[in-house]
Amino acid sequence: MIRPFEDSDWPATWQILEPVLRAGETYPFPTDITEEMARHFWVESPLATFVALNEDREVIGTYYIKANHAGPGNHVSNCGYVVSDKARGKGVASAMCEHSQQKAIIRGFQAMQYNLVVATNEAAIRLWKKHGFAIVGTLPDAFYHPRFNYVDAHIMYKKLKLQP
Repeated sequence: MIRPFEDSDWPATWQILEPVLRAGETYPFPTDITEEMARHFWVESPLATFVALNEDREVIGTYYIKANHAGPGNHVSNCGYVVSDKARGKGVASAMCEHSQQKAIIRGFQAMQYNLVVATNEAAIRLWKKHGFAIVGTLPDAFYHPRFNYVDAHIMYKKLKLQP
């Protein structure tokens, strides 16, 4: 089940986000990001934030949706997704990707763009391609990875099928 984020979801959401952000392998945030800064970026700044729940109604994933840019670029959406370690490989990210596209269409977005998909994040790249996203550009050495040093990052894009 995927539903809108509620304030009471924050402790569980932070438990999922914190290790990913601290690892510094997939998101361009400082690895010493504070909980307050993370909440602002993940919950308060986007248009909407959602959580994925397991059968026991525990938060096992989360994503946000926002306009990729303001003004003339505000018809393109942007999302960020994180799945808990215990739920990886179970289709949660795939379900959130599909859900986010429907929510983007409802909000009037015509496309979705991921600005910085780290090239070493091969599982994410495979998943986004499976959902119809294409790599439309590669930024050489755009991301400093803690294990691999400077690595490429991709821009991935998909035009959304608008409902009549």
